[in-house]
Amino acid sequence: MEYLEINGKAKLGGEIEVHGAKNSVLPILAGAVLIRGTSVIHNCPDLSDVRVTLEILKHLGAKVEKERRTLIVDASNITENSIPEVMMKEMRSSIIFLGALVSRTGKACLFLPGGCDIGLRPIDLHLKALERLGYKLSFDGRNICCEKGKVKGSRIVLPFESVGATENAILSSVFLDGTTTIINAAREPEIEDLANFLNSAGADIKGASTSVIVINGTNSLSSTEHTVIPDRIEASTYMSLAAITKSELYIKNVNHIHLAPVVPPFYEMGCALFAYENALKIKAPKKLRRVKLIQTRAYPGFPTDSQAMLMAALTVANGSSLIEENIFENRFRHASELMKFGADISVQSKIAVVHGVNSLHSTKAECTDLRGGAAVVIEALAAEGKSHITNIHHIDRGYEKIEKSLSSIGAEIKRIKNEEEC
Repeated sequence: MEYLEINGKAKLGGEIEVHGAKNSVLPILAGAVLIRGTSVIHNCPDLSDVRVTLEILKHLGAKVEKERRTLIVDASNITENSIPEVMMKEMRSSIIFLGALVSRTGKACLFLPGGCDIGLRPIDLHLKALERLGYKLSFDGRNICCEKGKVKGSRIVLPFESVGATENAILSSVFLDGTTTIINAAREPEIEDLANFLNSAGADIKGASTSVIVINGTNSLSSTEHTVIPDRIEASTYMSLAAITKSELYIKNVNHIHLAPVVPPFYEMGCALFAYENALKIKAPKKLRRVKLIQTRAYPGFPTDSQAMLMAALTVANGSSLIEENIFENRFRHASELMKFGADISVQSKIAVVHGVNSLHSTKAECTDLRGGAAVVIEALAAEGKSHITNIHHIDRGYEKIEKSLSSIGAEIKRIKNEEEC
């Protein structure tokens, strides 16, 4: 088992680059299944979730090549229509293959997906969307199977803005006769990125940045080339890191429009932000100010994925901050780990009150999930002394070699494989 050893209080500064968006590249790779040809996808990060996705593609019969951050997927010959348990349990987002695979082969069988334990994230929205289009579904307690019935374009109304359900609805309707309209669709930038990828291959998808998405069916998709958008959550992670460590960082490869929902709390904390072309500079004050209220919402609201890292920064702010989590019911699991460093946090239901403290101390802590793990790393970098962070496989799902990235800006962090030393 690997863990991170972090010496806190190191002086940070310089440039750090954001990689491609994890939440874009995974559905895009699933979408490559629809293309009877080659997809050349640039700006793909080397993440454990991406590696699992590539193994799924290979299992299905696709050929995959990797050249640095470019992936070349040839899905001309898809030979399988099922994904085994061992692959599906690695990540929750693997459910996105359901719509793509049944669209391509006429049938798909998937084991119930795994991933971070941050809440229910029910997949019934995905299934109801497919049923609305005419797909037949069955479930034996372990596997979900979907096959074409009398499928055709239809009107899908989502009860809330589910990103995954929106993506599955898009992927399952690209080849259907007629027009499919998704009402109350998720508006996240990653949805638009998926649509842009599919449109570049010949799909006809409109309104992907709005709450109403219209898909006009087409017969086939052809080879294409696409560049994944920057990871806005990774960018917000570095912003929180700069804030808690009183640093000045120049963050490269950002999309300012996508990042806009996370900016207001940093201004409220007293950070200075400077926008450049595809880059952002953040300069933290000597003492952070509290933030009155942060409410996580679907895009364009404050993203739930950025909540944990901002909470970490607020643990050393002057005063008490209030965070309301409205997306996932288990999204405060990292709070108890932050408290091991001396943070003062009280949680009740979906509300967390963060009382700022003057200093943090080193400790042994664990990553509860992907973003909670990033928050723990941020906390350790601001604490006095040497900390050990375990269960870092969660972090590897969304951050490419995080110890290498953070070392480049002065962090004293290293990955250690000897479990007995922890």
